[in-house]
Amino acid sequence: MRHSFVVSHLLLALVFIGCSASNAPLRLHALFSDHMVLQRNTSVPIWGWAEAGMKVTVSPAWGDAVQTRADDRGRWTVSIQTPDAGGPSTMTVATSDTTITIGDIVFGEVWLGSGQSNMEMPLKGWPPNDPIEGSETEIATADFPMIRMFTVERTVSLTPKDDVKGSWIVASPETVAGFSATAYFFAKDLHAGLDVPVGIIHSSWGGTPAEAWVPSADLANVPGFETMSESFATAEAGLALSPNSPSLLFNGMIAPILPYAMKGVIWYQGESNVGRGKQYETLFPTLIRSWRARWESGEFPFYFVQIAPFIYGESEPSPAAELREAQRLTLSLPNTGMVVTSDIGNPTNIHPANKKDVGERLSLWALAETYGKDIVHSGPLADRAEFNALNVVVRFKHVGSGLVAKGGPLTDFELAGADGVFHPANAVISGETVVVSSAKVSKPVTVRFGWREASQPNLFNKEGLPASSFILR
Repeated sequence: MRHSFVVSHLLLALVFIGCSASNAPLRLHALFSDHMVLQRNTSVPIWGWAEAGMKVTVSPAWGDAVQTRADDRGRWTVSIQTPDAGGPSTMTVATSDTTITIGDIVFGEVWLGSGQSNMEMPLKGWPPNDPIEGSETEIATADFPMIRMFTVERTVSLTPKDDVKGSWIVASPETVAGFSATAYFFAKDLHAGLDVPVGIIHSSWGGTPAEAWVPSADLANVPGFETMSESFATAEAGLALSPNSPSLLFNGMIAPILPYAMKGVIWYQGESNVGRGKQYETLFPTLIRSWRARWESGEFPFYFVQIAPFIYGESEPSPAAELREAQRLTLSLPNTGMVVTSDIGNPTNIHPANKKDVGERLSLWALAETYGKDIVHSGPLADRAEFNALNVVVRFKHVGSGLVAKGGPLTDFELAGADGVFHPANAVISGETVVVSSAKVSKPVTVRFGWREASQPNLFNKEGLPASSFILR
């Protein structure tokens, strides 16, 4: 397939967006503002713009002042060491004629929350059709001065921007209704588990595909996007920019927050890529690698949500199941984790109302894998299958204190022989394995589980976390 950028007034759009004039007055990137959360115990970059060549002094109340000069384009940057969790504190940034003071700075854990509508969906929901369970109580009791969220204003761009619009908002009953619900519940649970401030940079856009969030230079490695460089050069004039176009959201909503110091990413996206599951097997890992490379901070944690059950109106084999499998396979990347939502979805609503469990399950991954808490943080994940003459033995990781079938015999297992025809199968738990068999398949070669668009299977661990769908050969 060929993905091309379509824009109106192309020559004007290709002008560098957000570039500061060399004689610009002192200003800071929007993230450096009142109520901000800085990543604790690390060297954090602070940057902004001033008149070219002008000396800039950054003076944190918690440490020594640092000086630098704006370059010939007016950009300046410094690095400052942050203390352990705490605050509030202040910081001043000054030139010979201007001083900016930032107040109510706290130090804690900073995470980026991104994706499409299930990440964007606010705590107040989108009534009347898309509510959030328990939102009224959550909003009324949201007195958490050490939880803050910066929501990046939605924008598209042909070229990487250098700044965003938004502000840090402190969690309170008056403010949290507009917070991303998934990110809020993640932050709330993380704050409770660590007892430190938590900051979320929320940058998402409903209905958008993964390729919109990937830098153009990296998309050339993804099947179907090999002509990205050509697409930039030969974009057709006369049509409007779209948030669904490749790379435009990375340019507008991720590139400009680089390289703000953060701990990791939480991601909820995939519905808009249903039907392209095989491509997603390359696309999604490419997104993760590209973000990690550009932050230049190593393989930071990247925890994501597997898409929930929903009736897309598909044919078989299930495109939604194939997308979930692509997500599961992405766990082969280091420092990744996946939340399974097969038990908390809504087959008739693509925006499930239960965002509390989603956020808390993301937090379980972070608490266990990033912060070293000894807790069960994932449902069963298929590890390998042993194919025998009469059955298949499936072995799992993350069994917790044991596998269980909720509400009766195990469901949603299927077997196929060499003919590739799948048949419903019997499945029984045996220790940390599931033994799968079918009278209609004498020599199984493939086993799959939860392979329907709206599958809600009943295999869990005893800690109540559901097993992911899978296909093994």
